[in-house]
Amino acid sequence: MPDKSYQPTIAGLRAFVAIAEKRQFSGAATTLGVSQSTLSQALAALETGLGTRLIERSTRRVLLTAAGTELLPRAQAAIEAVDGFTAAAAGASDPLRAGMRLGLIPTVAPYVLPTVLAGLAEQFPAMTLRVTEDQTERLMAVLREGALDAALIALPADGGGLAAIPIYDEDFVLALPPGHPLSGKKRVPATALADLPLLLLDEGHCLRDQALDVCHKAGVRAELANTRAASLATAVQCVTGGLGVTLIPQSAVPVEASRSRLGLAQFATPRPGRRIGLVYRSSSGRDESYRRLAGTIGGLISNQHQVRLVK
Repeated sequence: MPDKSYQPTIAGLRAFVAIAEKRQFSGAATTLGVSQSTLSQALAALETGLGTRLIERSTRRVLLTAAGTELLPRAQAAIEAVDGFTAAAAGASDPLRAGMRLGLIPTVAPYVLPTVLAGLAEQFPAMTLRVTEDQTERLMAVLREGALDAALIALPADGGGLAAIPIYDEDFVLALPPGHPLSGKKRVPATALADLPLLLLDEGHCLRDQALDVCHKAGVRAELANTRAASLATAVQCVTGGLGVTLIPQSAVPVEASRSRLGLAQFATPRPGRRIGLVYRSSSGRDESYRRLAGTIGGLISNQHQVRLVK
């Protein structure tokens, strides 16, 4: 009588399926990479647990019993399910082979996404990417909650439990109204910001804080324009309309300069700028995968934009 509490082992099912498909013990043992003795023991344990004979053994041939013929498709399906589960688990542990939820800040996403999306699709075709654009603070919150896998933000990242991989550095460029006297200059001192109406992004944008930090390090108190913008694109349009000046990252210059009559000037060295990196939960256990991802993103962006990869 079969033991009703018996649960077949994967080894037993694999032994049964291999013998049934090969119709010989030696070939089945070779396929599974085990000895014939081990194979026979696994099959015997399966048959004992089920209380039925699955294979007829003789010196010349191997035959399936009626029960073996009936149960073989189910055993094959069970093994396929286990193999599928294992493969899915392997993919889940490697975001480059499965789903990846990536956050980006608004002053990065519009300018690098076309390049990054095309490049990642080519280099990691098994990866399914979902993108979220939001301000740094909110990205960090959902990252800690597990709703994001990683985020591309300006460093440093604030908060425990997070790891950061620096990817690239880029300069800030001074965006000016058309025809402004500083337009086209290559060595504008940061102290010049003291005499210019500085247009900032809304609270919560890291670029706002970075622009104020540039003024602070230059030892000047910025004259803030009366206009604030919710996006960098809006800020640039306001600058073009003569409402002030602003700082834009180098990666944004090709896009923003192409759709307006924007004046541009470069700061004197050492030029102010920012560092962009990939941030993720240090507890994720995906350090190697994220380093590969960060390296790939850096290579893609550096080929299209004037940025400096972090060594």
